Amino acid sequence: MNAYRVTGNFRMRDRAVPFTMEVVADDAEGATERVNSLIGSKHRVKRRKIEIGEVKKISPKEATDPTVKFHLGGGR
Repeated sequence: MNAYRVTGNFRMRDRAVPFTMEVVADDAEGATERVNSLIGSKHRVKRRKIEIGEVKKISPKEATDPTVKFHLGGGR
């Protein structure tokens, strides 16, 4: 498992909402899938309205999300 930082935006009504999320996944495709799932669930946005700009692999020490740090044991 690796940590990924995913950035992009999603359309909500008539405006674009930027986001940056950190997730734990096996690969970049899995990270994209996880972000689509989380945003769709939380904001009720269809996947076609979510635009992924960048998927970047990061070290556990770079992560700021407590969940990512917990799963990878970084930042201790």
